[in-house]
Amino acid sequence: MILNIHAEPISSEERSRLGEAVRVQRIEKEEFISLTDIAKFKNADDPRFVIQNWMRTRSSIEFLGIWEILHNPDFNRVEFDTVKNHAGSNAFVMTPSKWIELTGATGIQSKAGRYGGTFAHKDIAFEFASWVSVEFKLYLIKEFQRLQEAEQKQLGWDVKRNLTKINYRIHTDAIRAHLIPPELSGKQTNLIYASEADVLNMALFGKTAKDWRDANPNEKGNIRDQANASQLVCLANLENLNALFISEAMEQPLRLQKLNRIAIEQMEILTSEYSRRLLGEGETQSSM
Repeated sequence: MILNIHAEPISSEERSRLGEAVRVQRIEKEEFISLTDIAKFKNADDPRFVIQNWMRTRSSIEFLGIWEILHNPDFNRVEFDTVKNHAGSNAFVMTPSKWIELTGATGIQSKAGRYGGTFAHKDIAFEFASWVSVEFKLYLIKEFQRLQEAEQKQLGWDVKRNLTKINYRIHTDAIRAHLIPPELSGKQTNLIYASEADVLNMALFGKTAKDWRDANPNEKGNIRDQANASQLVCLANLENLNALFISEAMEQPLRLQKLNRIAIEQMEILTSEYSRRLLGEGETQSSM
């Protein structure tokens, strides 16, 4: 993940620096932000020097130590007390790798190599950003929150999409068990699967997959990839119902009629004002 920090700070020099991209990594379900990238705002030629200067101060060491005490049960508090007693003196020098080695800290990660650098838990990264520039910290937090919201929306979409995939497996298993005689060839079996998929497409979208491709030759994916959240929820329900109807030996024309009526009823409910709020405002309605 990349945080693209764009802002209008006071000086032209700061304006160019605030355009820097800041990398984010997820480590054990937590976001770690690149201190190296943040430090480039202060010194693009030697960001390590900026991080070391920050870690020389007693207040920074105390903050790092408190964070580790709260989140890291294996933190070496004895070594931390020793480091804290020397912090702030003229001879005191501290680097991320040395801090990790002495105390067993986990809030900071240091990696060598071209794509490495120093990463820190977002709590620590925001504190460091504040030391570098209060203004930069505010823009960093704002961009981080924006990307988190975008990620949550994408997660919600993926959950709904995966739900239809799971139900599609239930649907195809029912087809295999009740509609496909053992003597059919693989090609004939695929034709039955496609036919049954189009039963759902006709019931919900009013067209087959081929009809949609012919009408939308420049679109990527298929008719279901263009579905909105309400349609995906409805499709998941239709797949389950069709699997049940197949197991009950219901003929395909009758199943199509029943599924179409159910799709109309469910979409009327799902597209009501209340349901739109539950599923998320502003979803793009795909053509029916």
